[in-house]
Amino acid sequence: MKSLGEILSPFKSENIIEWFLDLVTLWHETGPIEPEDRYTPKGMFQWIHYNNFKLWHLEDEARRDDVSESHIVKSKRSIDRHNQQRNDAIEKIDIWLDNVFQTAEIVPGEQVTINSETVGSIIDRLSILTLKIYHMGEQIERKDVEKQHREQAVHRLELLKEQLLDLGKALDQLLLDLRQAKKRHKIYRQYKMYNDPMWNPAIYKNR
Repeated sequence: MKSLGEILSPFKSENIIEWFLDLVTLWHETGPIEPEDRYTPKGMFQWIHYNNFKLWHLEDEARRDDVSESHIVKSKRSIDRHNQQRNDAIEKIDIWLDNVFQTAEIVPGEQVTINSETVGSIIDRLSILTLKIYHMGEQIERKDVEKQHREQAVHRLELLKEQLLDLGKALDQLLLDLRQAKKRHKIYRQYKMYNDPMWNPAIYKNR
């Protein structure tokens, strides 16, 4: 039987960050790969990263002023779909962890504090930061901008890398605190309403 440490080993921030950075580079050459596995930690991480990758480029498309309105609407519809899938993946990670901690009988009392964001949310932020780092790096290589633009990109890139490392340390510390019952794990439901016709009044009132 695996120990709790072995079960949680895929959550080590150093490995997640390296993998996300590698995937961003690869996917810009091959296109993003949608994972078949969405139930193991690695599969769930890739599912978050896949949706963030798609969202990044769809958000760029939605801001173009040289395309038709139908193109913008199509981009917006895709943004909503991938954003919903991204939020579902975050929840799925937190549900998976909740099952792990309960199975390990790590159930802190109500007096133990809850972290301001969940493990799933932190992994989502790591994914977004790796995308920012890749695209900020692209700005440094541009030949069609002034030197000041590239210098600003260099400065921003260094800050983004620092933020990525800080967030990775925060993830590792949170997981250690959860294992030691110094923090209490809790699932926070997203309950996004605008994507569901049953909950969005702009849709159900106009049918």
